[in-house]
Amino acid sequence: MILEMKVPSPGESIKEVEIATWLVKDGDYVEKDQAIAEVDSDKATLELPAEASGIITLKAEEGDAVAVGAVVCLIDTAAQAPQAPKGEQAPKVEEKQIAATPVAQAPPSGAGGASHPSPAARKILAEKNIQTSDIVGTGKDGRITKEDAINAVPSMGTPTGGIRGSSRTKLSMLRRKVAERLVAAKNETAMLTTFNEVNMTPINEIRNQYKDAFKAKHGGLGLGYMSFFTKAVTRALQLYPDVNSMIDGTDKIAYDFCDISVAVSGPKGLMVPVVRAAENLTFRGVEAEIKRLAIRARDGQITVDDMTGGTFTISNGGVFGSMLSTPIINPPQSGILGMHNIIERPIAVNGKVEIHPMMYVALSYDHRIIDGRESVGFLVAVKEALENPLELLMNGDAKKALEL
Repeated sequence: MILEMKVPSPGESIKEVEIATWLVKDGDYVEKDQAIAEVDSDKATLELPAEASGIITLKAEEGDAVAVGAVVCLIDTAAQAPQAPKGEQAPKVEEKQIAATPVAQAPPSGAGGASHPSPAARKILAEKNIQTSDIVGTGKDGRITKEDAINAVPSMGTPTGGIRGSSRTKLSMLRRKVAERLVAAKNETAMLTTFNEVNMTPINEIRNQYKDAFKAKHGGLGLGYMSFFTKAVTRALQLYPDVNSMIDGTDKIAYDFCDISVAVSGPKGLMVPVVRAAENLTFRGVEAEIKRLAIRARDGQITVDDMTGGTFTISNGGVFGSMLSTPIINPPQSGILGMHNIIERPIAVNGKVEIHPMMYVALSYDHRIIDGRESVGFLVAVKEALENPLELLMNGDAKKALEL
């Protein structure tokens, strides 16, 4: 029986996918549920599992755009699995001796050697700041003559050797869609960015005091910065709801929940899975959900549903060493918070200079719907919560907040 495998629908709005990579070859025997291809949609990369066991015949090439529902391969389910040969040994390959290649002899040094140019040539080369080793002499036995020195041209530092190749590869459908969305965000929104800085000392003190107990209590889960930032953001969104809203034509859509998109780097590029109802999650809940989504992104298992419906985005460029940036809004959202690396810097504290771990934070927002007062107030609220997490994020009880 010949089974026709068709492209399943990755989501309602997706009409076609692209064959990113075939994981099997034409004529291979495949097992049921074995991953046979990776397909790109404009939202995610998904694996295509075999629907039955048998010999596969490919009907599309890598890079082909294939409509949802189209046949991409055939599986002959009547074919038997190949049997591994028994008792056979690979033929021995006779080793061949490699004949020694004679090494060219260098010209003898001496009065006629290249290392001994004529006196006139030596003077000219010295004036031009040219090494004799850079010149090939045309005189007897390779001697550098006056004419050789006169014709020598000093090197301007332009590289002439090495590999100077180039390659061209087609962007994945996901990368092309990300590019389109970024350009659209720049062209279709009145995007503006405001900045502030956060003293990370209070958070570091809490993490240093409780991270070991947190990890032991919650099955190896780490107490990172993202849970503090997510809690600070959800608090600020409730104080400034315009930042948690979107424009739809001539209407404003406001949300009374906080679905936080978290930008993570996956094997196919940037992905933005969503932490649902983050305002209701504990520190442990935020850390567990972010870890789950990061693992799915790393393993290429993120689905369209995982990345749909966020109301605000947090992007942590600091993990790559970024000191400051202007993050681009993730449409149709109206705001995105950029985190950056933590650097010890001198700051003024109560009239004295002290060194503290500092982070720059950036809020990019759509000025069509968010005014300056709301944007600055939101970022200040984030800063206040991060610099006083015990009172503003933990209700004065760190152990209870961390479920220790």
